[in-house]
Amino acid sequence: MVSSHFHPLCPLLLDDVQLLERQFPIDYISRSFPLRLASDYASQLNIHINHLNRALKKTSNKTTSQQIIERTLQEAKILLIETSWTVSEVAYTLGYSQVTHFNKLFKKYFGITPMNFRKGDMV
Repeated sequence: MVSSHFHPLCPLLLDDVQLLERQFPIDYISRSFPLRLASDYASQLNIHINHLNRALKKTSNKTTSQQIIERTLQEAKILLIETSWTVSEVAYTLGYSQVTHFNKLFKKYFGITPMNFRKGDMV
């Protein structure tokens, strides 16, 4: 989490983080994941997407999309460990309509496929 040392962008950053975190944990497959895009967050915060991206980039050195992807993939790891859901079910539940895209993104971030992660294989 980013420090809130009286920076004028901190309330915005905290609102964004709270919106993202409120979607988790995902505890059943059919649960919706409504805030998936950076534009969804900007809309919820009633600000322009460019302003949100600048604010997050300045305070966390990450774009809104990067933060969403990283948090979503962290949730994927949790679901792969704690549920018996298939990789496809995890991907679809987290809003990935194409499992291959989810697999590639997971491997890009963690260096291992979701299936191998679940098995406990090390790279």
